[in-house]
Amino acid sequence: MSNKQTHTGSCFCGAVQLTVSGDPAAMGYCHCESCRRWSAGPVNAFTLWKPESVNITQGAENIGTYAKTPQSHRKWCKTCGGHILTEHPSMGLTDVYAAVIPSFPFIADVHVHYQEAVLRIHDGITKLKDVPEEMGGSGERIGG
Repeated sequence: MSNKQTHTGSCFCGAVQLTVSGDPAAMGYCHCESCRRWSAGPVNAFTLWKPESVNITQGAENIGTYAKTPQSHRKWCKTCGGHILTEHPSMGLTDVYAAVIPSFPFIADVHVHYQEAVLRIHDGITKLKDVPEEMGGSGERIGG
């Protein structure tokens, strides 16, 4: 028996529903220009999961995909336009936006791509120039 916790989420209108189970690989805030433009906000709260921990339970046929780069396949609901997740094939992880899974206890532990930040956040959490080394970045810490 598994004691993995499962959390449910959906797009804005509820046509697409999903679950995440277990523990995420990472949680934090992304400040890259692509995430800012995609989310229409100054920062994007992310939860990164192994793909097998993310399950679309309803509305898979209603999911649109856009890949500006091979590193990020962004997914949204074709009915409401609500953003759902981004697949990151090169990292082997899926970002389910924190706001999509409201029951999940989101606790950020890193800011990534902070060199691109337009909103400086003074919260005592590690700020990285890009992403951690284990995810293909420099892992370089910067002020903030």
